[in-house]
Amino acid sequence: MTVPTSEKGYANTSGGWWTSLDEEETPELQWPKSIGVYDKMRRQESQVISVLRAVTLPIRRTVWRIDPNGARPEVAQQVADDLGLALVGDDPTRKVIRTRDRFSWDEHLRLSLLMLPFGHSVFEQVYRIDDSGRARLRKLAWRPPKTIARIDVAGDGGLMAIHQHGSLGKGAPRMGVEQLVVYVNEREGGNWLGQSLLRTSYKYWLLKDRLLRVQAQTVDRNGLGIPVYEGSSVPDTVTGEERATREKDEIDAGLKLARGLRSGDNAGAAIPNSAKLTMKGVEGDLPDADVPIRYYDEQIARSVLAHFLNLGTETGSWALGSTFADFFTMSLQTVAMQIADTVTQHVIEDLVDLNWGQDEPAPKLVFDEIGSRHSATAESIKALIDCGALTPDPALETHLRTIYGLPSIDDSDRATIRSAEPTRTAPATEPAPTKGQTT
Repeated sequence: MTVPTSEKGYANTSGGWWTSLDEEETPELQWPKSIGVYDKMRRQESQVISVLRAVTLPIRRTVWRIDPNGARPEVAQQVADDLGLALVGDDPTRKVIRTRDRFSWDEHLRLSLLMLPFGHSVFEQVYRIDDSGRARLRKLAWRPPKTIARIDVAGDGGLMAIHQHGSLGKGAPRMGVEQLVVYVNEREGGNWLGQSLLRTSYKYWLLKDRLLRVQAQTVDRNGLGIPVYEGSSVPDTVTGEERATREKDEIDAGLKLARGLRSGDNAGAAIPNSAKLTMKGVEGDLPDADVPIRYYDEQIARSVLAHFLNLGTETGSWALGSTFADFFTMSLQTVAMQIADTVTQHVIEDLVDLNWGQDEPAPKLVFDEIGSRHSATAESIKALIDCGALTPDPALETHLRTIYGLPSIDDSDRATIRSAEPTRTAPATEPAPTKGQTT
């Protein structure tokens, strides 16, 4: 049997990169116009903002670490230092003395999560050479979605390069895949634009926006009522053209009065004798816009499994919160795993390749399970150790210090503490009763 070593099929159409990247049927959501639409949604709509914060803040809040993963201590430590993260088992609260000209993981994580509203988030790798001649990660420079002009995709769907629009007299920059870190939400084949998390919420956002405008206009027009002016009676002695002119002049003056009528402390009107100025309201019931608006909010939250944002407003109660939160937490775990995988492949391994070669084992990025953080309870830990469920060995101590966010301890301090502990003696036991003896 022949071992296949090359591809015969393809994942990207040859008709042009745009045909395979963007198959959106809604005109305003076709790239690049979609960037402005999604940006408007995330900045102006409260429910959309709540949904995005519910998705991103737990991921940003969890603790991220570097797992040596079989790499040499020297390699793992440099990767951890360049990313500004702690190694697994180290103190996660350690502070970096200097931050100028250094990479910020918190800021990078925030910007990388913009792949959710926009579908993609692109970064360019920038290094500096230290005194020992090693490449150190200086920053991952964010390239905003609105600056991207073109994406080159290979026939197998792999990314080749990204082009930006030219600016300030400069040419259009081209960045090859070897210097890029690209986060893509739900990429399929050669679609390096991804799909926005807000795509399924768009129609509900649009309908809600229109309904809110109509609702505000309805309240504005019908809250005070519509002024209606009825002209005064014209004496019977006035006839012909003079009568018509007089009626027209009064109607014109009454229309100007009605259109300029406003509420306020000094509001008022003066009209001729027998004329009438009334405020007409809508006859019958006004349409209730609250019901469809609430429905649109529910659908926006459901699009990201954030059902708990609707508890208390839709069908259901807070008792369902834990069930909804479990599915939502799993979705956050998946997003965090994608980020960890991308950073490991395209940041950490690139850094190791530059300094030690491709044969050097590389660390990996890991994170605490979202929603698993517990408060440190000394009584519970002591109870588990005393009953024998846990053994106070160094590995257990390291694990407990990690999950509870406690400072790390080195081997010499651990040995000093162990030597200072009093020797534990087993409790005295009475001899077993002999045959025929009762207790």
